[in-house]
Amino acid sequence: MLSTITYESNRGVRSSDAKLDRRGAVSPATTMRHAYARSVQILIGFFFVLGMHSPAVLAQANVHGTWHTVSTLIPVNPIHAALMSNGRILIVSGSSNYPPQTSFLVGIWDPATNSFTQGKNQTWDMFCNGMVVLPDGRPFIMGGNLQYDPFFGWQRTAVYDPATAKFTDMEDMAHGRWYPTTTVLGDGRVMAFSGLDEHGATNSRVEIYKVGVGWGPAVSAPWTPPLYPRMHVLPNGKVFYSGSSTESRLFDPSADSWSGVIATTKFGNSRPYGSSVLFPLAPANNYRPKVMIFGGANPSTATTEIIDLSVSVPAWVYGPPMSQPRIEMNATLLPNGKVLAMGGSLDDEDTATASLSADLFDLTASPVTVASAGSNAYPRLYHSVSLLLPDATVWLAGGNPTRGSYEQHVEIYKPPYLYDSTGALATRPTITGLSPAVIGYGTLFQVQSPDAPSIESVVLMKAGAVTHAFDMAQRLVGLNFTKGTGVLNLTGPPNGNIAPPGYYILFLLNTSGVPSVARFVQVSKTPTDIPPKGKITAPATDILIAPGESVTFSGTGSASTGSITGYSWVFRGATPSTSSLANPGAVTFATKGTYSITLTVTDSAGNTDPSPMVRTITVATAPPPSITNITPNTGMQGSANLSLTLDGTNFLNAPRCAFGSGITVNSCSYSSPTKVIANITISATAAPGARNITITNTDGQTGSITNGFTVQQGDMVQYETESATVFNASKSSGPTYRVFSWAGFTDGAGTTLDGSAAGQSVSITLNIPQAGVYDVKYATKAYISRAMVQLTVNGVKVGAPVDQYAAGPVLKEFDLGTVSLPAGNVSFVFTSVGKNAASSAFTQAFDYIKLAEQ
Repeated sequence: MLSTITYESNRGVRSSDAKLDRRGAVSPATTMRHAYARSVQILIGFFFVLGMHSPAVLAQANVHGTWHTVSTLIPVNPIHAALMSNGRILIVSGSSNYPPQTSFLVGIWDPATNSFTQGKNQTWDMFCNGMVVLPDGRPFIMGGNLQYDPFFGWQRTAVYDPATAKFTDMEDMAHGRWYPTTTVLGDGRVMAFSGLDEHGATNSRVEIYKVGVGWGPAVSAPWTPPLYPRMHVLPNGKVFYSGSSTESRLFDPSADSWSGVIATTKFGNSRPYGSSVLFPLAPANNYRPKVMIFGGANPSTATTEIIDLSVSVPAWVYGPPMSQPRIEMNATLLPNGKVLAMGGSLDDEDTATASLSADLFDLTASPVTVASAGSNAYPRLYHSVSLLLPDATVWLAGGNPTRGSYEQHVEIYKPPYLYDSTGALATRPTITGLSPAVIGYGTLFQVQSPDAPSIESVVLMKAGAVTHAFDMAQRLVGLNFTKGTGVLNLTGPPNGNIAPPGYYILFLLNTSGVPSVARFVQVSKTPTDIPPKGKITAPATDILIAPGESVTFSGTGSASTGSITGYSWVFRGATPSTSSLANPGAVTFATKGTYSITLTVTDSAGNTDPSPMVRTITVATAPPPSITNITPNTGMQGSANLSLTLDGTNFLNAPRCAFGSGITVNSCSYSSPTKVIANITISATAAPGARNITITNTDGQTGSITNGFTVQQGDMVQYETESATVFNASKSSGPTYRVFSWAGFTDGAGTTLDGSAAGQSVSITLNIPQAGVYDVKYATKAYISRAMVQLTVNGVKVGAPVDQYAAGPVLKEFDLGTVSLPAGNVSFVFTSVGKNAASSAFTQAFDYIKLAEQ
């Protein structure tokens, strides 16, 4: 385990077992070790030059492969890199190992075009996190940098969704982690281990995360791990710890328990920033688990060691040495079972002692052999990364030995299997189809290829996730298959311990060892189940609120097979912080900031939504709202349910709108911080003219626009018959004309003529705003005592007689047609002309008279 952690003004953390005096100076013992290590490096390099680096050998691309520098420079420090199922590489840099940098950087490298796309800066520093790719294809970031010098770790986590190109907060861990290792287990859960916590102490607890559920209880280890421990899932489901300290152990996720020390390395010292690789797992070797460790230490070693974990008493033995000592190196598995070891240096973070010669270790050979892989061009030290790409090449980037600068060049290694004996590019087998694209454990699937007869092996390579000299995800799994005409019939891996669920790249290799360009496949416990989909139904959009306000959340989910069995909301930073209810209700956001809220649903097969819906809640002490424009900005008297758009700034959720007297606000709905939708009804008697409009946020602040809306003289006027200021009624004969109340009337009141015979009438005088042709409507309380009524205006009958009879009380509106009216007072005469045979009398009733200018 790490014996010291030294912080220097121009560097990040240095993991070293070099002995330092109290002033930070290197002790004489360490100086002697440096001299010895340099001598070893010179001797090893000499023999490699004699044996493998002669001009004749270097000329053979099919022996050593070739290195190429990409013309595009990478504009962010590539500290963390993960290959995604879309073929692109997620780069997470954070503060880039540079304390003055407060922009937390991320981006996407596209190997197909050698181009880089800058992502949106993140709100927290993901520098020195642990990152793997979840079984659903989303990179999962755990921990990061809470503070520099001394370093403290974040307990925060986040996922990146390739479908939306957005990061989203997930559940916090119990404690912080800076320099943790994260591992996808055989059942798809994710194990986090080690790292510095929020107080700067080593976090020796194991935490295990399940999508749709969250973090399980933390389990303390009975020992103190180094930072970024090297961890591998074995075929028995246990997790093997291979370094960097000397004592090897096993963790059993099914029992949440650690073994004692099962083996001790031969090197005798810790191997910080060396690397570790799990041997290929294949049916031919009965999925025999072996692990190889490379380099590390400071000054570094060129030694390697191998352990066979299938035997009853595992023991480390030395493997063949590398061509140069390496610390801060990379080791990448290739589809032919070889490992490319590259980069690093003799002395940590020292470009003068950079190791530029690369090595190819053949893990399928017995014993393991090593050969030259040529030389790359640029020193690859602290924070360098490498990944296997789907075209079977290796992507190499980064190097950051000094704070504030990093290596921007990207290199591509083309292994020997891509060349024929003449040095020309070899003819590669091709994949023309693959079905299904999601494969299950022990289930059959097919790969279509015209080269099927010449295929010798088919392998799954787990898409890599690399940082700090260790790929936390890479894995090679061989498959059983038979050959058909133009097709290979394959059987999926036996179980998740051999091939943890998630995305792999599938290669075909022919009898010459030449690989195809790979296809992405997903390995799943439930290959025929279509994942469920969740939906956040409230709030309907992203919203802006003031500190201390609450937002009501609700959601639903759909499953193509089975049913939705679980809901998992994450409200990081709010109260509550999580919920397992479909409709959590009110959630309070006390602090200013931007909050990404997610809903993940789980179906009855145990699958979860691979691209959960997100709502962004912005909490801010906002300046007062302002209204800059209203559309439409006019409305006629008598207009009902008129929809208006209010444009402006700083609108908060659930605002209130006011348009002045005569205008009823039916609704005032938040759409965005710059848009509110209002629905209003303008009274027929609302005063015409311009008026001021006011909006009030939930924090009490208001904004208004002067003369922002104008009420126009209406071409539709509604007269309430019970209002004495609107009409002048006179009886032409004896019956009483009176006001009466009824809940069915539009405003609760109307009028009635208590008629007893045909020929009785009432005259209602209306003030017509302007001359014109009007459509006439009126409403009545139809009832058992009503007459048949004819309207006459200026001696002209308007429409046919209306039968106001009904067996029970009901509000009815009648459209009588059009009539030409002069401006000013006009008498509307309603005369009883008879009655329905079932009617008991000749009464008339009126709610309103509505005139609409044509």
